[in-house]
Amino acid sequence: LHCLSICQLLHHSNPGNLNLPLSQLLSIGLVLGVYESEEEDDSLHLTESAAGVNRVLSGKLTELLKISGPGLKKGKSRIFYGLHEDFPCIAVVGLGRNSLGVCGTEYWDTCKENIRAAIAGGCRVLQNHVLTHIEVDGCNDSQSAAEGAVLGLFTYDDLKTKKKTRVTTQLGCVSGWEKGVLYGEGQNLARYLMEAPANHVTSTGSLRSEEPPVFLELHYNGCPDNAQCPLLLVGKGITFDSGGISLKPPSGMDAMRADMGGAATVCSAIVTAAALNLPINIIGLAPLCENMPSGKANKPGDVVTAKNGKTIQVDNTDAEGRLILADALCYAHSFNPRAIVNAATLTGAMDVALGSAATGVFTNSDWLWEQLHKASVVTGDRVWRMPLFQHYTRQVTDCQLADLNNVGKYSRSGGACTAAAFLREFVTAPHWAHLDIAGVMTNKDEVPYLKKGMSGRPTRTLVEFAAGLANQA
Repeated sequence: LHCLSICQLLHHSNPGNLNLPLSQLLSIGLVLGVYESEEEDDSLHLTESAAGVNRVLSGKLTELLKISGPGLKKGKSRIFYGLHEDFPCIAVVGLGRNSLGVCGTEYWDTCKENIRAAIAGGCRVLQNHVLTHIEVDGCNDSQSAAEGAVLGLFTYDDLKTKKKTRVTTQLGCVSGWEKGVLYGEGQNLARYLMEAPANHVTSTGSLRSEEPPVFLELHYNGCPDNAQCPLLLVGKGITFDSGGISLKPPSGMDAMRADMGGAATVCSAIVTAAALNLPINIIGLAPLCENMPSGKANKPGDVVTAKNGKTIQVDNTDAEGRLILADALCYAHSFNPRAIVNAATLTGAMDVALGSAATGVFTNSDWLWEQLHKASVVTGDRVWRMPLFQHYTRQVTDCQLADLNNVGKYSRSGGACTAAAFLREFVTAPHWAHLDIAGVMTNKDEVPYLKKGMSGRPTRTLVEFAAGLANQA
């Protein structure tokens, strides 16, 4: 028994080189895309691959689309059965208008986002039909199609007895697919680490004087002829945050297993850069520990000394992430990198400010901001620049007992900004950016190609940013 791939189907290749058993043959689906009309009507325009399949089917696909309902809108899908013996299930997905590109108000490429969302939706529908292999239409942007397929099918069920159907995806004959797969798998790795329970993925360190945080240090040498480190990434790795003595409310505390999201995204970005063989040297630092209450835990009013000699009054033990990032940032300077970027689920105030729409970026460098913003437009995982005013610095340096206070003097006012101002006290590099990813840590239904749960954001933006730096070398 043989099964045609979409590429073989369109080019009438000999299917004999793809042998599959009957069980797999009956579990193969196909996702095809259609564009909305540029006019105000319900007409549809098939993608190149969909048009090719329609020719093989003697026009049956367009005929069924016309009689099955009104025009297929963006993000919607229809399933057809028995149209071709090699693809018992075909999902046709709406891609929106083909003329859309980079949007000056949304700050992303709308076409790419529509493709990611549509392909993810089509793949999920076929996965729910217990299909195990899906051929995917590249929709004239195979990287975005691959990202949508890989991200849309992710599920964390390692600890469940009943598993979700595992699905493989494939695109025939089009470049860019493998790159998109690696981008998607990189973000899925971060999602996997963030979803895992704290007692399964945890550190041996804690915020106690006799048990300092564990430092994870990663080196990717993609440019061996150049000893310089152009990029240093730092990720906050609180493997569980109870708030310490300043205990958090119990509601939603289980999500604090993902308070190591900064470390997860940084490590996943470096793994992806290595998989892509990017010609750039990257070093990653991830201070790892738990923040738990005990008789030996930090107490409000304690004073600690950072690596650069500055003293810190700890007035809120739930503002612990900035404490471990402080020493990590000091250590980062010893590598003399071109740029330092740290990522951290640092403040609830960032979630209040931006929600899940974008990662907040605080930076002392216009050049670095431009590189991050440019990368985010491509990936659709957006960033938004936030202020680093001296106004906020004065609120953390006006301290009763020490050089700095780990919270601003006006408590919750501008909390994300005072946290960034605190971190800036440990930075001397001219190109530094702090990414507060607290607002994008989870996904409910805001990003259609990500299921509910930990998001792994902004891994793809970090990878695209690193790729951009590599191209400038």
